[in-house]
Amino acid sequence: MNKQLDAIILQGCLRKELKAQKVFYQHFSSSMYAVCLRYSNSKEDAKDILQDGFVKVFTKLETYTGKGSLEGWMKRIFINTALEHYRSNKVYQQQSDVEDAHGIGQEAQALAQLTQKEILMVLNAMAPGYRMVLNLFVIEGYSHTEIAEIMGIQEGTSKSQLSRARQIFIQTWNQLNKEKK
Repeated sequence: MNKQLDAIILQGCLRKELKAQKVFYQHFSSSMYAVCLRYSNSKEDAKDILQDGFVKVFTKLETYTGKGSLEGWMKRIFINTALEHYRSNKVYQQQSDVEDAHGIGQEAQALAQLTQKEILMVLNAMAPGYRMVLNLFVIEGYSHTEIAEIMGIQEGTSKSQLSRARQIFIQTWNQLNKEKK
């Protein structure tokens, strides 16, 4: 969409016009669904988060000030919706301490060869706590202090979960790579 069309559709959404909301949804749903997939356990969970996220976007649209990108503003809502979904399902199962994370190496060259589909497959195989920390740190750029606050965990737990998530990610990818051969 271009800026003029964006403004027209945005105004229509603010007036609660269904046609404008449909165009808005069609334009942003695939990119927001990709965000939801990164934070969910399944496609069904991602669809639930997508639905809840759009309800919040349409409800809070009048609070968008126009500063920064609309898509960035929306992405923040979808991430928060995914985190709320995560918290409400009480899936803080596999947490480990920093001591458990020693000796974990990284294979950056191998990771660079992954396709988006493979990345999602590996992320979906991870425990929710690991997946959340990995997404928030690597993809969204949050610090461990921010992640600890967002998830209600200790900063050391965030660090150890990231380290463990990297290890699991590499191990799972290596396993997938072996199965391809």
